[in-house]
Amino acid sequence: MHRPLEPDLRHHGDAEVRGAGADLTDLAVNVRSGTPPQWLRERVAASLDGLAAYPDGRAARRAVAARHGLPEERVLLTAGAAEAFVLLARALPVRRPVVVHPQFTEPEAALRDAGHAVERVLLDAADGFRLDPRAVPGDADLVVVGNPTNPTSVLHPARTLARLARPGRTLVVDEAFMDAVPGERESLAARTDLPGLVVLRSLTKTWGLAGLRIGYALASPGTVAALERAQPLWPVSSPALAAAEACSAPAALAEAAHAAHRIAADRAHLVAALGEFAQVTVYGPAAGPFVLIRLPDAAAVRTRLRALGFAVRRGDTFPGLGPDHLRLAVRDRATTDRFAAALGKALTEG
Repeated sequence: MHRPLEPDLRHHGDAEVRGAGADLTDLAVNVRSGTPPQWLRERVAASLDGLAAYPDGRAARRAVAARHGLPEERVLLTAGAAEAFVLLARALPVRRPVVVHPQFTEPEAALRDAGHAVERVLLDAADGFRLDPRAVPGDADLVVVGNPTNPTSVLHPARTLARLARPGRTLVVDEAFMDAVPGERESLAARTDLPGLVVLRSLTKTWGLAGLRIGYALASPGTVAALERAQPLWPVSSPALAAAEACSAPAALAEAAHAAHRIAADRAHLVAALGEFAQVTVYGPAAGPFVLIRLPDAAAVRTRLRALGFAVRRGDTFPGLGPDHLRLAVRDRATTDRFAAALGKALTEG
């Protein structure tokens, strides 16, 4: 009997557009278009005058802590949220790690690289990829879940995730896309009452800083200290620290909140456009800056879309999904209309 092929956990959306040239419209990478804004570029550029000095993260750490109403000792700045997954895998004594899928694959990849045997809890498409806490083994001492989840765009209720927290367990909630949710509803970032909770945030998605690598972890002081000991010296560069401080300021938060409402409206336009195609199933309700769809012969459609000038994210590299799934980043309405026309052609050509 042939075992099914394991998904490529290290495949990411940037592979769909790498080396593609300027003529390919990117719906594969979930970074907000038109970013970073000019004011943020200027703040980062201004930090270059201090590159002769070693990075000092104190101001950025204070800013992030204030942004979430937390004490500074509960904040760890990281080189993107992806670094935090590596630190968690290497620094914490883990016996039975569980990753809830489909979701971002780097947490599982980091755990496997650290020598851990990872168990998967696969959520069911027929149930809208909703999480039932009872599906997670009771003795799991590390549980990783995304919220809103990449790639399904499901926003799990905070009360559901809170049921996963318990003494002796580290509960990692990846909120990399939470600032794209209006009001950041269902966020656990400010919670200090849940044992073992670790909330991860990324500044690369909303602010267009994927090349700068900046994110942070919010956790108990003891967990923060353990993760910090596993970091290399000066893990976050001075320009990235400047960005973290700037993006945590009230004016930046207001801009992000405005962008979240615009993304929600643009996503509704995308879902409506996709609803015109009988062959396309759109999973929802979607809450992130992307949507997951299923359609027959998706791999061939993805190739045809590329020839028509659009890059979309394949879904079969996510555990729990298959070759008929695609992920689409939300873009402005004009781009969506052009994409819908191209999708119509790609489906007709089949």
